[in-house]
Amino acid sequence: MNFLRRFAKNLQAIFAPRNLIWHLIAIVGTYALVVSGFDWKYYQFFEQHHLIFSFMSLATVFGFFVPFLVPLVLLLFGRNNRTSKIAALAVIQAELLGTLASGFYKVFTGRVHPQLVEPNFFDVGTIVTNGIRDISHEFRFGFLRGGVIWGWPSTHTTVAFAMALVLMTLFTKNKTTRWILVYAFYIGLGVAMSIHWFSDFFAGAILGSLIGIIVGRSFREV
Repeated sequence: MNFLRRFAKNLQAIFAPRNLIWHLIAIVGTYALVVSGFDWKYYQFFEQHHLIFSFMSLATVFGFFVPFLVPLVLLLFGRNNRTSKIAALAVIQAELLGTLASGFYKVFTGRVHPQLVEPNFFDVGTIVTNGIRDISHEFRFGFLRGGVIWGWPSTHTTVAFAMALVLMTLFTKNKTTRWILVYAFYIGLGVAMSIHWFSDFFAGAILGSLIGIIVGRSFREV
């Protein structure tokens, strides 16, 4: 099965009825994190701890460049190795599917990303912490009301976990691949301290893991 046919099959599998339970867990979990106030408390806590915030905020940079480098390294250093080539193609496909899947949800959820906003006197019922209005609960449900760059779930996290799980699925006996999972958590938790909410990370981790396993299993059959 070629790359494009496998891509279409795996895209269908992501939204197959048997896998919708994972989407539901991501949605219900997000709802719980939002209404409990955990999203806001997590963001506020780390925003006030500047050293941790500075270190973890680098995840926005690493989360952008590393997904390009990993398949490139696999292709360059494994150009004479069939297994490395297959792994590189699997990673590329997992990352593309992760970007598409998270973008699909962002199109319709339009979640407002973290930003420091002064509270409005007329904002009745909003939670105010340290003089900043809680906007973690704000979604713009509809079509393209919030664009596809920001919002729920985190694409950084989805792609990072998709990449990690596809490699772990392909190389089950190679313990070094587990370190890529550490990277995925760093990316997810890091962006949840800067450009995303914790629930964006939570949903992205679930969606990315699902994608990575699906793609990894399909390429393991090659």
